[in-house]
Amino acid sequence: MNGGPSGFTNAPVTRLFIVASAIFTIFFGIQGRFGTLGLSYQDIFGKIRLWKLIMSIFSFSSTPELMFGLYLLYYFRVFERQIGSNKYSVFIVFSILTSLLLEVLAVALLKDPTANLVTPGPYGLIFASFVPFFFDIPVSTRFRVFSFFFSDKSFIYLAGVQLLLSSWKRSILPGMCGILAGSLYRLNVFYIRKAKDPTLQFPEFISSFFSRITLPSMGSPHATSSSSTRHSVGNLPSHPARQMERNYPPMQSAVEPSEDSINTLVSMGFDRNNARQALVQARNDVNVATNILLEAQSH
Repeated sequence: MNGGPSGFTNAPVTRLFIVASAIFTIFFGIQGRFGTLGLSYQDIFGKIRLWKLIMSIFSFSSTPELMFGLYLLYYFRVFERQIGSNKYSVFIVFSILTSLLLEVLAVALLKDPTANLVTPGPYGLIFASFVPFFFDIPVSTRFRVFSFFFSDKSFIYLAGVQLLLSSWKRSILPGMCGILAGSLYRLNVFYIRKAKDPTLQFPEFISSFFSRITLPSMGSPHATSSSSTRHSVGNLPSHPARQMERNYPPMQSAVEPSEDSINTLVSMGFDRNNARQALVQARNDVNVATNILLEAQSH
């Protein structure tokens, strides 16, 4: 199991978020101001500090948290490659805002004005991503160490547990809020999945915003917003070829897909033969091929 090709190919939104998180963490670390971050009762219900609220979304409070957090964010770029930067931007916004709202409610219930109850960092996004990771990413290998059984997904879970317990209660609270946010997104609460439709203005604005402030992507960004169906990984039904032909007529001049593109789709959980057929129809565009496979699977 891996996140596909190395680097940030077809993952410009993930790249931006990781760079922003690293810069803010280093900035506050150099100034020795980690203690000023995090949410407390006074920050929300006393003197509202908007800057602190925004910075706490991106900046981690220690170097170990930064290392584990960026590692998980980097791995979860696989979801941006699966659903496209447009839809992934909506997932980021929903996860952060929902988990932040849940954190505010928790702080209001605890009513402790003397302590920072929530550690800073993008815990909402990271732990919301564990929901699709658990349900949608298949296990490809299993192995045994002494009397313990592990899979290729175990290392991601171990990194998540380490991050969840890094600041004990202060990190457990935002982590659990992130898991709840990811669950609400998966359950399509408030019909949030409709916001992934590229015809809606909100996701288009988000996508345009990220495309302007990030470096040019190595992939094909124009194709990332062409699908509007829910994704799931795994093998496709027995009739994917006929379904894909019905939804996407074959190109007149076929392009032989590259092995790297095939391996990228296989790493997402798709069948190898189906991945090759989709790439032929998409002229070796991984994003378009992913959308073809997802639409075929949804039927």
